Amino acid sequence: MTRRRSPSRKPRRPAATPAKGPGRRNAGRLRLIGGEYRRRQLPVLDQPGLRPTPDRVRETLFNWLYAATPGARVLDLFAGTGALGLEALSRGARQALFVERDARVARQLADNLATLGADERGRLVTADALAFLSGDPTPFSLVFLDPPFRQGLAGACCHALEAGWLAEDALVYVETESALAPEVPASWQLHREVRAGDSTGRLYRRHPPGSGSPDGDAC
Repeated sequence: MTRRRSPSRKPRRPAATPAKGPGRRNAGRLRLIGGEYRRRQLPVLDQPGLRPTPDRVRETLFNWLYAATPGARVLDLFAGTGALGLEALSRGARQALFVERDARVARQLADNLATLGADERGRLVTADALAFLSGDPTPFSLVFLDPPFRQGLAGACCHALEAGWLAEDALVYVETESALAPEVPASWQLHREVRAGDSTGRLYRRHPPGSGSPDGDAC
């Protein structure tokens, strides 16, 4: 998953400014932080707005998803660098489908999958996310959704996922600008929330009507 914002918006972490301090990533590199590919570093295109989800946010998210990731079928929409989908594969996800509409970004992601030897478990589709979701669905147990900010895509994608793309007990991570509380389906229950800079990530549990009361246990 990638922080890709609208073209008019200045990137929050310019590529020309190297990261500093312990635990911070190198500019132009994606560092995987856990699992099979831990500490592997992969190139990131120097393209405005294209940034991996920060290490701290990924670490928090995958602590929440510790029990849910092994064996999961993952959908990474607006994939960009594929930071979250790749992290999921590293931590034992059975397969991941990456959806990215920019052809150059998609080619780099495909190269990175091959570099990791994960191209048999990771599949890439070069397509617009909403157009992809209008196709024939197959259910996923874990979905990452990080659309460009201020384009009204989060709510539309959340509702489109309900058209057969989610397993009954799916987990969905949605990242938006902090000023936006996305409109999600009534069957989704907010489970965890994390804020970083001007963005907020929310992890939802799907709880279809008639499936009983959700519990409050961590993932």
